[in-house]
Amino acid sequence: MPYLTGPVLPAGTLAQRPQPILRTGDGLVLRPWRTEDAPALHEAFQDPLLHQWHVRRSGAESEAREWIDGWLTAWSGEDNAQWAVAEANTDRLLGRVALRSMVLADGCAELAYWTAPWGRGRGVAPRATTLLTRWALDEIGFHRLELLHAVRNEASCRVAEKTGFALEGIKRRALLHPDGWHDMHLHARVRGD
Repeated sequence: MPYLTGPVLPAGTLAQRPQPILRTGDGLVLRPWRTEDAPALHEAFQDPLLHQWHVRRSGAESEAREWIDGWLTAWSGEDNAQWAVAEANTDRLLGRVALRSMVLADGCAELAYWTAPWGRGRGVAPRATTLLTRWALDEIGFHRLELLHAVRNEASCRVAEKTGFALEGIKRRALLHPDGWHDMHLHARVRGD
């Protein structure tokens, strides 16, 4: 049965090009992950704050390397795109931003981020989120980006608000964390906001 509308983004929109390196212009670079990021990624995931708000942990550098390998191959699958956020002048890993659960035909994706403990308090998450949002909506042509975080994660809520993601509601008991089910704030940006 044919659809009445065409895809917002055709298949191949991302896979037909290399994953870009994006620069904030104020000291951050969003770049594809590298195998040599594994030690810093593993170190970041030893942080209790990341354990509180994320459902994964890194028990060894080898696990971090496996994550990176998966992230590097995900680009061609066009359902997940992950960037390392690094200092532009030193290349030190500060965090991660991602487009997850991408559905190109609908022009939708979920934006996600985290900041390493040594990068906090420097505006890393808002700056990286702003840049990736601009790229996804304005350059690639996504129609809608969603951002989800635990209701109790006030820092993530501040990032969402600073970067123009409007609060649309609460997804009740939507994500299971080690301490139980979390209600999640649903924020979104739509192209043209």
